[in-house]
Amino acid sequence: MNPTLPEKAEALPAQPGVYVFKDEAGQPIYVGKAKSLRHRVRSYFQDSRGGDEKRDRMLDVAHDLETILVDNEHEAMALENNLIKQYKPRYNILLRDDKSYPYIKLTVSERFPRVYVTRRVKKDGAVYYGPYFPANLAYRIVDFIHRQWLVPSCSVDLTRYHPRPCLQYYIKRCLGPCVESLTTPERYAEAVRDARWLLEGRESELVRSLHGRMADASHKLEFEDAARYRDQIQTVEEVRERQKMAAHSGEEADILGFHQEGPLAAVNLFHLRGGRVLDRREFFWEDIGEFNPGEFFSSLLKQIYLDQQYLPGEIHAPVDFDDREILEELLSRKRGRPVHILTPRAGRKRALLELVARNAQHSFERRFRILKPHAREALESLSEALDLSKPPNRIEAFDVSHTQGTDIVASMVVWEAGKMKKADYRKYIIKTVPQNDDFASMKEVVGRRYRRLQEEKKTFPDLVLIDGGVGQLHAAGAALEELGIINQPLASIAKREEILCVQGRENEPVALDHHSPALHLVQQIRDEAHRFAVTFHRARRAKREVTTELVQIPGVGEKTARKLLSHFGSLNKLRALSPEELGQVVKPSQAQRIFEYLSKTPQT
Repeated sequence: MNPTLPEKAEALPAQPGVYVFKDEAGQPIYVGKAKSLRHRVRSYFQDSRGGDEKRDRMLDVAHDLETILVDNEHEAMALENNLIKQYKPRYNILLRDDKSYPYIKLTVSERFPRVYVTRRVKKDGAVYYGPYFPANLAYRIVDFIHRQWLVPSCSVDLTRYHPRPCLQYYIKRCLGPCVESLTTPERYAEAVRDARWLLEGRESELVRSLHGRMADASHKLEFEDAARYRDQIQTVEEVRERQKMAAHSGEEADILGFHQEGPLAAVNLFHLRGGRVLDRREFFWEDIGEFNPGEFFSSLLKQIYLDQQYLPGEIHAPVDFDDREILEELLSRKRGRPVHILTPRAGRKRALLELVARNAQHSFERRFRILKPHAREALESLSEALDLSKPPNRIEAFDVSHTQGTDIVASMVVWEAGKMKKADYRKYIIKTVPQNDDFASMKEVVGRRYRRLQEEKKTFPDLVLIDGGVGQLHAAGAALEELGIINQPLASIAKREEILCVQGRENEPVALDHHSPALHLVQQIRDEAHRFAVTFHRARRAKREVTTELVQIPGVGEKTARKLLSHFGSLNKLRALSPEELGQVVKPSQAQRIFEYLSKTPQT
């Protein structure tokens, strides 16, 4: 007979470690750490605690218990954080926010490395730098790399050559590695090395190297190259001086504040650098159970800072918590300098703490009480979620509709400047797909739309949105690639999961909080595209069915049926007409047969 959970708890050693409660399917539902596993886990089954509804719900679901022994509390804290981020147990307080820190990603494992702004750090062979705040700092640095070293951010397949480069090459923001003979591997490698030195903070080494290359180019009378190196030296020197000034201009601290009502909570995190607030981050929870501020902020700070590359000298938390000193030691060791976690009681630091708490209350009100967020907030949130270079002003969305492969149609709707722009809506009858193939249908309609924009030399949208999953996204992407259109922001949203996928980063799906204004905006546009497609499909199907009924009349073919429907509008209107009125469009003999047939069939 298997031991019960309380029996397992009694048998645990009094040593530090991590414990994992699992459900009947073996999935982790809660992860915790302990200085003494026996003492900590036994406390879950003691009636004296009482009143903790979330703990009681967790124990009702818990079916098994697993523990991992470690040498000390530091290792237990680090392991607990890793397991929480790996398994995302439903009863832990999980880090959820619409705005994460941006990083700069350099794809050094590629033949021609590229540089991106991303908010997801992965083990994919790339090198990541950051995090950066304010968020636009990362975009400014990447833009600087585009202009100075022409290392691109794009989704072009660089494992093969293409017939022509994109616009970025012609405006001198890319060396053009996608086309043979536009650059050399040596020239490209030099540009990537310079960009990497800048990102790693090796400005002195970079400047020395640029001086050497400038002198060499001048000696060879290659004055254009020498001038380019001179401009790069000047720009890097300016960047270095600004960084020196910021480093010596004042205090640095992260300040947290919160507002909580029932199961709902909002937290604000302000980044104070050089004596001024550079950026703010928001977090929201909807089911936190019984709110214990100490446990809450202990879990939150570990998830924020244990995996973060840059750490401030001070972290101001609104409450103290039990393992604060252990977390301080871990963060100080990671930083190489002291990190202090403080709860200010008076003075300017306390005033800042209260200011952040008021902002958290404002975030709470905006998220949980205001049903329709401002368009600007939605656009900024969407831009951050999809790593767009700027908030989109025009979005074009596509959907395909059919009934078991018949009457296949597609729609395109347009959102522009904060509202749907119905004058720009378009309907498409699928012409090249004979059977039920959503992917081929999507490829056809996207190709037709943007081939026409190319021919008419019109501006492309800031974002193309596809109703569907990765398959539809790839089909749309293939249509654009065949037209030679690259670097067009393209994303899809799946109906059931409401997960966004971005072209070129399909393995990094974006799951937005269902209160997110960005998700609300995308859903609004997607639903309008779906409505418009379904309405068009139903009209086409109804017309086909009516035409089918008319051609059953002897002497009436499809051409005659279409002529009647085009002139009179519908089958019910035809029923109300006399033979003489029908005779205005068809022959008298046909009119009489139609009149007699419709008189015998019921009205729909």
